[in-house]
Amino acid sequence: MGMIRIISRSFPLTLLPLTARAEWTLNLSPGVTEISRSIYDLHMTIFWICVAIGCVVFGIMFWSIFHHRKSRGAKAHHFHEHTLVEVIWTLIPLGILVAMAVPATATLVKMYDPKDAGLDVQVTGYQWKWRYQYLDQDLDFFSNLATPREQVSNEQAKSENYLLEVDRHLVLPTDTKIRFLLTANDVIHSWWVPALAVKKDAIPGFINEAWTQIDEPGIYRGQCAELCGKDHGFMPIVVEAVPPEEFQQWLADAKAEKAAAAEAANRSWTLDELMQRGEQVYLSSCAACHQASGEGLPPAFPALKNSPIAVGDVGAHIDIVLNGKSGTAMQAFRDQLDPVELAAVITYERNAWGNSTGEAVSPTQIADRLGAAAEGEGN
Repeated sequence: MGMIRIISRSFPLTLLPLTARAEWTLNLSPGVTEISRSIYDLHMTIFWICVAIGCVVFGIMFWSIFHHRKSRGAKAHHFHEHTLVEVIWTLIPLGILVAMAVPATATLVKMYDPKDAGLDVQVTGYQWKWRYQYLDQDLDFFSNLATPREQVSNEQAKSENYLLEVDRHLVLPTDTKIRFLLTANDVIHSWWVPALAVKKDAIPGFINEAWTQIDEPGIYRGQCAELCGKDHGFMPIVVEAVPPEEFQQWLADAKAEKAAAAEAANRSWTLDELMQRGEQVYLSSCAACHQASGEGLPPAFPALKNSPIAVGDVGAHIDIVLNGKSGTAMQAFRDQLDPVELAAVITYERNAWGNSTGEAVSPTQIADRLGAAAEGEGN
């Protein structure tokens, strides 16, 4: 799935189809963290112990078969008990297991020690996207698949990072211990980034912990590793590791961008502006279920084209986008999108695919609705 590097010098790559001509290897990657390298070293240690055991066992077996063959007049020796042999074949495996358990235990203890973290990030799995919350930093965003739908439907050539690119990276500082708090909003997901040696289930109503400390700046890709529905293969992870100073600058820029988005909700938006923005939001957040054509995948994902919701009462349309629909796959988007994005995508749904209501939902309408809901919850 793109996570495994493969290196082959003997097999003629010209015999492979174009999509299979990738760099590959048949082993784990050492990764870019101390833990990932410890896991790699542990893996290689156990591997060579197993190779040595195999060589000894099969060597003795083949020698015995050859040396004690019937043509040499060998006679089978019958015995039922031999205390020395039994002690030997008990103590040797025990010693091997202890030799394997010592480094394995040391690695596991380090893996499960998230204390003294310099940054806490909550990771929440949704169908089919990831939410990242930088705790104590007032920063919260969703990360969606950025691969164009035309590539998925084979209308365009597939890019180098096909199904492994997102619209917003999880940016993290290097040389800093980072604790992940993992949970899910709907079904079980699994957050997996091989280069960081992090793979942890995200379970609704439960919080798992993991941690990493990245040594090298770079971009590291991963995927959801738990079957979570029809678009399980469409929720990649992209971690961008940058030096601490650069991370602080990115953090300041992200907060400024968030403030600018809040300000944008107060200005007037034209129908054309909302339609242009709404198409982008729809393709990243809605098209997975309702399809780019708006025709959906009934009955689980109903069509929006000529839908009673999309061409009917605008208040009902806003309500279902904000709050979702209980008992269905329709999620509540009130916490996933900002007022401008919500207004834009609702406007787009009411005017795309021939719906043509001519109605524009303003960001202030959405902001007022969200404010009233928050006030009601507070009371």
